[in-house]
Amino acid sequence: MKRLNYLVNGLAALALIVLFSQCAGKADNQTTNVATQAAGLSGMKIAYVEIDTLLAKYNYCVDLNEAMVKKSENVRLTLNQKAKDLDRQKQEFQTKVQNNAYLTQERAQQEYNRIAKLEQDLQNLGNKLQSELMSENEKNSLQLRDSINAFLKEYNKTKGYSMIISNTGFDNLLYADSIYNITSEILEGLNARYSSPAKK
Repeated sequence: MKRLNYLVNGLAALALIVLFSQCAGKADNQTTNVATQAAGLSGMKIAYVEIDTLLAKYNYCVDLNEAMVKKSENVRLTLNQKAKDLDRQKQEFQTKVQNNAYLTQERAQQEYNRIAKLEQDLQNLGNKLQSELMSENEKNSLQLRDSINAFLKEYNKTKGYSMIISNTGFDNLLYADSIYNITSEILEGLNARYSSPAKK
């Protein structure tokens, strides 16, 4: 904590020096405002949460992911079964055409049109089911984010952080002392608050 205070105070002092040198000709009350703002920075309380860990170990997220995997698998199985059935019908049609099993060209064309429609219906069903999965995935992401944000607001009422930063690998946070990492505390609170459908 002391190291962060030194760092913040040092940055604040540097900012004051730069601002003072740029604003040397301006009124003294502007310098006073900058000094007051910089002093406010030194009192900031900051923490961070590792999002990868949170998503891997938050039971609600795990349950949502498992449900989505099952739905995706069911969609895949349904589409595969219908595709196999369609392939079988295509092969039967091809065999009948080769063996002149259709009495008229008209009858063969009708069967061809029927199979073409089945193929189009299967493609439409695939698009529809994929779209439903994507829509449900977006809904789940919003619910998950709302769940975490609601918990953080409640959690922060007693902790009083000025800022809680998310960290995904090294995307957002290049370095921070692990003392500011509150992931396990957040994870414990989120999991304590959530009861999975299986446990009810």
